[in-house]
Amino acid sequence: MDVVLALLAGVLAAASVWLMLDRSLVRFLFGLALLGNAANLVIFASGRLTEGAPALIAKGAAAPEGDVSNALPQALILTAIVISFGLFAFALSLVHRAHKDLGTTDSETLTIAEGSDRT
Repeated sequence: MDVVLALLAGVLAAASVWLMLDRSLVRFLFGLALLGNAANLVIFASGRLTEGAPALIAKGAAAPEGDVSNALPQALILTAIVISFGLFAFALSLVHRAHKDLGTTDSETLTIAEGSDRT
């Protein structure tokens, strides 16, 4: 299972780099979102995925019995997903506004639209 998740994270990272190399801002944003998902998957896989019980300690016990899952990576990933969704929505609204005002999402054309006084 860990090998499959590692390969999937590698494929996601490679696809995200390929998308981020395009001049379209929309593809860049989707590549950035994929890269975040690949990082989340790596952190999630590092939490020792098991089919064991949740990390609950019985009354009077010093530690959980048997093989339990680690709750910290799951909490970190949940927080990262919420934050990345908010950032993605904000960035997508900025790209939409740029397309509405300038008529394009091509990054090369956007630098031309800024004017010739840039150095």
